[in-house]
Amino acid sequence: MAETTQFLINHGLAIVFLAVFLEQLGLPLPAVPWLLAAGALSSARPLSLFAVIGISLIACLIADAFWFYLGRRRGNQVLGFLCRVSLEPDSCVRRTQNVFTRYGMRGVVIAKFLPGMSTITPPLAGMSRINAGRFFYFDGLGSLLYCGIFVFLGYFFSSQITQIGSAMIRISGDALTLLAVFVALYIAYKYWQRQRLLHELRMARITVTELRQKLEAGEKPVILDLRSSAELKLSPSVIGGAIHLELGDFAKRHHEFPHDRDIIVYCSCPNEVSSARMALLFHRKGFTRVRPLLGGIEAWRKNNYPLEMWTETVTSTVGDISISQESAPARPPQAPAFPNQQPQP
Repeated sequence: MAETTQFLINHGLAIVFLAVFLEQLGLPLPAVPWLLAAGALSSARPLSLFAVIGISLIACLIADAFWFYLGRRRGNQVLGFLCRVSLEPDSCVRRTQNVFTRYGMRGVVIAKFLPGMSTITPPLAGMSRINAGRFFYFDGLGSLLYCGIFVFLGYFFSSQITQIGSAMIRISGDALTLLAVFVALYIAYKYWQRQRLLHELRMARITVTELRQKLEAGEKPVILDLRSSAELKLSPSVIGGAIHLELGDFAKRHHEFPHDRDIIVYCSCPNEVSSARMALLFHRKGFTRVRPLLGGIEAWRKNNYPLEMWTETVTSTVGDISISQESAPARPPQAPAFPNQQPQP
């Protein structure tokens, strides 16, 4: 324990900076244990309490600045990358967008405390064209609260944390190996679960070329856009005639759709997990002609197929948001995902 403590004293600030920076970049390396340990050392004065908080804040802001400006320049590509590397990308992106829709800039502050949202928040903010100074003000406040709370917890409960650290040092290598095995098994299970979901519907998928041919031949499949309202505001172009339906609205709206027509579902994530989940929900309700669109909206765009503009409308019967059926040429984004924010020139 003495050797570990001395190592933290000698390299504590560098370790804290690296741990927080890597966590905010999106690596599955929790920084909280290091913040607690640094706070505990601060109570005995080997480390400066405010230096620990300051270096943690700097690490957060550097990582978030990287994602923010990358999102501003390469927004869709960044979200596509996060979809590919994350275990729960679709639900995480959707949850982040919903937080923004509901809380606005306050969502930036609370994002640090919600698993998965910390990495998604900066690129989404960059995509929304929010003013950089305004974003970093709220992001800095959230980062300060996040780092400060855990450092102060370590400071005030230093004796208990020291006891826990001593107990962990006494744990044999076999126990630590067992913990690592459990973590690896969990990651493998989530990956297998994801791949199984995609495999179940892989044979039923329809390509954008096939869908285009159906539309040109006069067929009228039901096309469902599964993106969140916030994402549609960022990128308001949709496939012609598409109807907006979010996963959470399926239970109250599935009766609106016919059983005797093809139903095409698409989303924006390249892994098409949202489409696969929605298709399975339809199948469980007796719909047999449901097909996810291979590649989603991005594949449709890459083929330069025609798009329509999405407009927010409220129906008098169910009070939901739908797609305008008026044909109009698609224009580039962006309408802001943050309430009361105006696009920057």
